[in-house]
Amino acid sequence: MANVSRTWESIILPVQRRLANPIARRLAPHLRGEAVLETIGRTSGLPRPTPVGGRLDGNTFWIVSEFGRRSHYVRNLAVDPQVRVQLAGVWRTGVAVILDDDDPRARLKELPRINSALVRLVGTDLLTIRVDLEPAPD
Repeated sequence: MANVSRTWESIILPVQRRLANPIARRLAPHLRGEAVLETIGRTSGLPRPTPVGGRLDGNTFWIVSEFGRRSHYVRNLAVDPQVRVQLAGVWRTGVAVILDDDDPRARLKELPRINSALVRLVGTDLLTIRVDLEPAPD
């Protein structure tokens, strides 16, 4: 199963990085259930914006990573959990927490349907991320 997962990822990841993500980064801040998660590159130290789907619940933003700890943004936030999230065009700062013990499939049922369906379709190692955001500006 690991070889199938790695092969699938080798097909999906280049499509995401070169085609889907550049488009989604521009659209995500304006679409309900979509956001841009900005981590700090673990090697470069530069801001790394990644379009993600999720749900805002009060001051908590929930995400399910389709490739788990192999996702670059998850690897970045494991080194530095301080992040920014752009929701509805507004940047908010927060701290990301990797939840190894959370059930990501159950969590996906609480997140926007279209994004959740895509994550289930392409995902090989689902992992829940909780982002504790500072209160929204008034």
